[in-house]
Amino acid sequence: MTALQGSLLDLSDEVVVGRLDGVARRHLAHGAWVDTLTGWVGGADELFAALRRDVPWVAERRQMYDAVVDVPRLLRFYGEHDPLPHPALVEARDALSAHYADELGEPFATAGLCLYRDGHDSVAWHGDRIGRSRDADTMVAILSVGAPRDLLLRPRDGGSSIRLPEGHGDLLVMGGSCQRTWDHCVPKTARPVGPRISIQFRTRGVR
Repeated sequence: MTALQGSLLDLSDEVVVGRLDGVARRHLAHGAWVDTLTGWVGGADELFAALRRDVPWVAERRQMYDAVVDVPRLLRFYGEHDPLPHPALVEARDALSAHYADELGEPFATAGLCLYRDGHDSVAWHGDRIGRSRDADTMVAILSVGAPRDLLLRPRDGGSSIRLPEGHGDLLVMGGSCQRTWDHCVPKTARPVGPRISIQFRTRGVR
């Protein structure tokens, strides 16, 4: 596994969850939107190291056509009543719930963690449409720590993709109809990149 090179701009040993009043919204087609905030979490080096060390990562295998293949990333899911592996994730989840309360109408409840070990790890095109999000609008908030990777979005009914860089401590929130009308992915890359951890906060009954 490639080692993470720490950021020269993130010198804090303390993990600090920032304010959300600097979030920038980009409206997409079909009632979808994306919010982004660069550097939302300070001390991201410390958070990355703690999650990589303390989370009991799982290497899953899944049926793909006629073969069972390795999932190209490590995973861990924390349900609504599971204790999260770092207090900063609790603070982040609660801050997101408060900030989006009027639009979302309910709190963020679960956290799915993915560890992308290097550029060979990825996630294919998909929408988080398991559960209520198949028929109703929802939000998925993604906090990234570690090496920057791109998240791509494209309309389900066809069209050009949008590339959204996700860097160390950055926040990206997909809202409105985004999970139903758009797909997203983190593609493989041939560039030498270090490891990245993404934390996806979702509401109850959405995967």
